[in-house]
Amino acid sequence: MLGGGGLVAANVYASATEDGGADPARTLSTPAGTIDCPDVGSELTDVPDGAREDVAKELALLDQQIAEAYQRLQESAQAIQQDAGFADSAIMNPLKDKRAATIERIAIAVDRVGDRPEGLDSLASCTLRAADNGTGEDGNGGDQEQGGDNQDGADQGNQQPGNGDQQGNGGQAGNGPVAADFVDIKSVQPNVAGAAQQKGASRGTFATSCGVNENGLFNSDNVIVAPGVSNGAHHFHDYIGNQSNDAFASDEDLANAETSCVDQGDKSTYYWPVIRLQNGSQEKDANSPGGGIEGNAGEIVTPKAVTLDFVGNPRSKVTEMPRLLRIITGDAKAFVNGTANANASWSCTGFEDRQLKDKYPLCPQGSDVVRTFKFQSCWDGQNIDSANHRTHVAFAAADGSCANGFKAIPQLVQRIVYDVDAPSLQDGGKTTPLFAVDSFPEQLHKPVTDHGDFINVFSEDLMSEMVDCINEGRKCGAGAGDGDEPGGEEPTEEPTQAPTTPPGGNDDPGNDEPEPGDGGDKPTDAPATEDPATDEPATQEPTEKPATEKPVTDEPATEPAEEDGKPTLSSTVAPKADGTPTANENANGQGQGGDGAGSGSTPSQTQPAAGGDDSGAGSGTEPQAVGNGDLAETGTSLWPAAAGAVLLMAGFLLLMRTRRRAE
Repeated sequence: MLGGGGLVAANVYASATEDGGADPARTLSTPAGTIDCPDVGSELTDVPDGAREDVAKELALLDQQIAEAYQRLQESAQAIQQDAGFADSAIMNPLKDKRAATIERIAIAVDRVGDRPEGLDSLASCTLRAADNGTGEDGNGGDQEQGGDNQDGADQGNQQPGNGDQQGNGGQAGNGPVAADFVDIKSVQPNVAGAAQQKGASRGTFATSCGVNENGLFNSDNVIVAPGVSNGAHHFHDYIGNQSNDAFASDEDLANAETSCVDQGDKSTYYWPVIRLQNGSQEKDANSPGGGIEGNAGEIVTPKAVTLDFVGNPRSKVTEMPRLLRIITGDAKAFVNGTANANASWSCTGFEDRQLKDKYPLCPQGSDVVRTFKFQSCWDGQNIDSANHRTHVAFAAADGSCANGFKAIPQLVQRIVYDVDAPSLQDGGKTTPLFAVDSFPEQLHKPVTDHGDFINVFSEDLMSEMVDCINEGRKCGAGAGDGDEPGGEEPTEEPTQAPTTPPGGNDDPGNDEPEPGDGGDKPTDAPATEDPATDEPATQEPTEKPATEKPVTDEPATEPAEEDGKPTLSSTVAPKADGTPTANENANGQGQGGDGAGSGSTPSQTQPAAGGDDSGAGSGTEPQAVGNGDLAETGTSLWPAAAGAVLLMAGFLLLMRTRRRAE
């Protein structure tokens, strides 16, 4: 009886700790593998205007097909283990057939108004990269290095999506991030150098202040690359500025929208993928497209501060941006496509002379995570968009010059600060959770996939004021002085590292998994005069992190179209806990939004909207379900309790018979 009772008690305790109730930071199991498909959008660099809308919708459908196949792959993990051919017959071959039909429709749409594109047929087939449960020294199970061109040495450590992630550290949804995606910022050598200012340079700065998305506007749409397609991004975006941004927003809708910007003349839209904590929390999008069902799980973090600066050119004056100009920077599919278009930078406050492209930073205590986007600053002088959403704009050369007759325009430098702690890598983020950007399922939440989107909806008068300010070398704008600006003295010496330093970062050997929270040393080298993330480099490490309370709101914003767009003067809002709206909360699915990553852009850059209104007092979050185990799995986990019950009953019967004999 004692033995049986012990088995029952032990099994009950084990079940309680495994189901997420006692350990909300527990991660899900690794997926069955990763689906790697060629990016069709990157091959469509010249689509006639009359075909662009149809092509964008078909490209978005290709992404949807991959997401659905990925979901079936995860659901079929047990069947795949039992039958090696199941994945090909039930998932990969049907996916190839669907892609072939969609690609043919793309070719027909282009051929109808122009020349039929050649060579697209070969892009229908995808590769299934099986999961490797082994653990390599880097935590990625020894996966092969990813191919693709490096930009500024980016992605030296990026790995091919084989998903050989170390067990227990596969992220809340089982598809990343992993320990190897993080690096101690103190082990990275200074690697920032800016172009020298020349005579005739435009040295001014125009700042606009649009809040931190405290209005709770987010969706998984992307109106740039997938107009008219709900969930075109397949991950959630934070939106600030224009309050009418979803897949169905017309140019007129954007022009007539409310704005969260202090200066009401700025109705531009700024958006990027949300950051989530892999802490077991179940956001409201846990069972929605773009959210949990596509591998984007965990608590969405609202930025602590966002600064939007428009800066000049180091060798010439700048000209006005055309109204409704669209710019995408970075590549939401860089992990599969290669890093040629990767452009986001990661760092920590006090260490912004050290920038990372393909790693998340582990920031010391008192330092916040910083992600930065520097947008293209050369324009072709004619188009507000292009077929692949890239060729109408370009980055300036190292000396600041614009090639091919392009014109210099104000460069948007977007800096986003998060109050998140360095995760505990040694226990897979159970003590302090991992954080990561939303991504397509096959991109495994890699930092190199980060990206940002911008649509210019400045009034003509305000744009003219911006250009005059920048060309005259002044500091202007409603956002001047806002934000969590990095502190420090003026640099006195050049950094020891050239800008071609691998963004993975000069890792300190033997220090791949530093202890989070380690105060560390202050940067020893002064940064250059221009930081890739911000024009005001940081040279001093903060010594103490102020305590912040997460605001609680009783009524989470669930319908972006109804936001009042009130401007905010504060850029120090603490991260919010819960409250991502479901993807179906808006009529016609518009709230579902989608980062149309891939739907029409070469490296489709999708950016999940960061959400975050609290839905009630306290965190109000629930543990993410660990799994939907089948009957066999349930029986396997309950057999100790069953055996214990049998022993308990047998002992009781034996005791009764013994008592009868004694009587």
